[in-house]
Amino acid sequence: MKPLKIPEPLKKMNAVFQDNGFEAHLVGGAVRDMIRGKAASDWDLATNAPPQQVAKMFRRVIPTGIAHGTVTVLFQGHSVEVTTYRTEADYSDGRHPDSVNYAATIQEDLSRRDFTMNAMAASLDDGSIVDPFGGQDDIQNKIIRTVGNPLDRFDEDGLRPVRAIRFATQLGFTIDEATMAAIPASIQKTATISLERFRDEFIKILKSPEPSIGLDLLERTGLLQLFIPELAACKDVEQADCRGFHQFDVLRHLFYACDGAPQHKELVRLAALLHDIGKPRAKKAGSLPDGRPTITFYNHEKYSEEISQSLMTRLKFSKAETATVCHLVKNHMFHYESNWSDAAVRRFLYRVTPDALEDLFDLRVADVYGMTRTPPTLKEGPWSGNLLELKERIQEVSAKNQVLGLKDLVVNGKDLMAAGIPAGRQLGQILNQLLETVLDDPSQNNREQLLTIAHRLQNRYS
Repeated sequence: MKPLKIPEPLKKMNAVFQDNGFEAHLVGGAVRDMIRGKAASDWDLATNAPPQQVAKMFRRVIPTGIAHGTVTVLFQGHSVEVTTYRTEADYSDGRHPDSVNYAATIQEDLSRRDFTMNAMAASLDDGSIVDPFGGQDDIQNKIIRTVGNPLDRFDEDGLRPVRAIRFATQLGFTIDEATMAAIPASIQKTATISLERFRDEFIKILKSPEPSIGLDLLERTGLLQLFIPELAACKDVEQADCRGFHQFDVLRHLFYACDGAPQHKELVRLAALLHDIGKPRAKKAGSLPDGRPTITFYNHEKYSEEISQSLMTRLKFSKAETATVCHLVKNHMFHYESNWSDAAVRRFLYRVTPDALEDLFDLRVADVYGMTRTPPTLKEGPWSGNLLELKERIQEVSAKNQVLGLKDLVVNGKDLMAAGIPAGRQLGQILNQLLETVLDDPSQNNREQLLTIAHRLQNRYS
């Protein structure tokens, strides 16, 4: 293959290495992406210069991993990770090498890497490619293959099986047969990785063009059962009955709903993946008046919210991320009808919050897509007119600047306390009752009227 075109900042860095008697290569994902014809802005270098020497050669250097031979060089607006050629031995913690030995050549350094497509280098001097393990051929054939024995590579780092699945999903590649077989065979080692490391790879799968590819691989290899057993429990939970709403079991529906959510909205995709996760707990057999059997999942959104809260906490998502996803899951079963009053629309807005509306509509589209895998659209289908009408009603109500939450009331807690209502649980109950009143009739939102109602409620609670 013809040499790669080395970016100008890296050529200037190379001049520094050469002036000091060293060589340097571009390595890792940047080489892989450039060979695939993609732009690469994150640069990692490998060099025969020791890290202490690299630190002397450049003005701005951060010792990010100097014990393992790595420093970060800040150069012409770029952060470039520079690692000395090395070999590694014994990964007793399943992640970090117990010992690091510097290597003499780039070929030795590449031999420690995970997959052939990541075990290539490009000389900063002339762009020539070093490819001792056939990475270019595997990229051409769209194959994920380990460097050497997959069991050995996976035993070194338990995250590598998850990374194999993530790369296959992101790139649309197929995992080599021997590499694929080694994933379930290495599950005990994968079980030792931190939940944060799994979560980070899992989110990258969800952000891929078609996440169901990776989700299916996680399920087939046992990794879904290992890390998210609540989701794995949805397999073979049938939901199709005579009403024709669903074609797939709950697990496949969730996988495909995730596909149907916007790719740039990872939390909506996560909500789509989890929105029916409570269905196994809620499933009941029923029948129509004519005796035809049905399957029901009453209150599954409540169970789904509880399970989502638990598993996102376990996987160490932030509190804000967890709250966002759980809010969407909790409210995904809304059912608008044309006979809704303006008060009903206001109550809906209060329940779901205006900030979550677009995400909730995206989730509804994804949910519908997950039923049949028909490309979702807001312009056609028996459900679309209903959703579009609700959007119009919301715009109408919002345009009137009507009360949609406690902050819109003309009185607040301090006003009630000044009027003689003591702080405490009862104060909160009264505020919520005042909101209910104004949601029903916005004309009630005047100070004198609300304080009169508040005192009336106080006497009722006393």
